[in-house]
Amino acid sequence: MTGRWGGGATLAAALTLAAPGWAGDCPPVPDRSDELAALFTQAQRAPDPAAGQALSDRMWEIWTDAPDEIAQALLDDGMARRSSYDFLGAQAAFDRLVGYCPDYAEGYNQRAFVAFLRQDYAAALEDLDRALARAPSHVGALSGKALTLMGLGRMDAAQETLRAALRLNPWIPERGLLLPAEEEDTF
Repeated sequence: MTGRWGGGATLAAALTLAAPGWAGDCPPVPDRSDELAALFTQAQRAPDPAAGQALSDRMWEIWTDAPDEIAQALLDDGMARRSSYDFLGAQAAFDRLVGYCPDYAEGYNQRAFVAFLRQDYAAALEDLDRALARAPSHVGALSGKALTLMGLGRMDAAQETLRAALRLNPWIPERGLLLPAEEEDTF
């Protein structure tokens, strides 16, 4: 991933320190809402998919910038495990992350992604709601919630949530899943 935690020895130390008893020691999550708002405005005005993707990438850099090295190590570890299909290991890392840093929305969003991949849509939806309670404009969590609602067969709610995500960033990959309003009633 980003290499922000400096290697295996630091990761091992961070994972040891981030045991459940350390909840509350995570520093406050920085408020980056102004920066994200500017990116949303730029994305809404982006002239083409390449420009939109560059702005989306910057949004993800903000969301995945954890509050400290321990949280970053847990996030990076969970994402690496998820990428290698170690879903149980990824979930364990994200469980430690949300235990250590309960106000960090991305911990819940990433844990929801693992639950979604395991087709545990109920658990994914709970974590997505937790992420959105902490970061209401988190486009990744909104689009993930739309996909999760689709998995649950709740198509009207999925389309409404997808529209909310697209109002913030019209360049998300899930934009191809948006149905014209008259087609939504056929589900």
